[in-house]
Amino acid sequence: MTFSPSSPWLGYYISAVYAPGRITFYRLQGAVVLYLTVATIFASVFGLIWELRRDAFVNLLTPAGGPEEVATMLYFSLTTLTTTGYGDIVAVDPFARSLANLEAVIGQFYLAITVARLVTLELAERRR
Repeated sequence: MTFSPSSPWLGYYISAVYAPGRITFYRLQGAVVLYLTVATIFASVFGLIWELRRDAFVNLLTPAGGPEEVATMLYFSLTTLTTTGYGDIVAVDPFARSLANLEAVIGQFYLAITVARLVTLELAERRR
């Protein structure tokens, strides 16, 4: 699984979501795309950690190296980003655990900041 964080599309979506102007369906779609992109980036990093250290995660039932690995790491990333944290997969490596904590904080900040920005834009548009 590869992803380039320096992709020009990422900057486009960030500016489209947070720029001044009306809130449209496309702006909301962009916010969802950004959220899922963050999950994908972290899933890629978790997959790399898993490739380098097989014991970095416990309770993994799928073998590393196949398509199941991508699905498993995306599942772990999404449950961490949304702070659902079922506990079925646990990061035990200190670096993996730190990244999981960072992802959980980023997920919460992203939701809070995005909702605040969209509410502010809507209020500003109604005043006009």
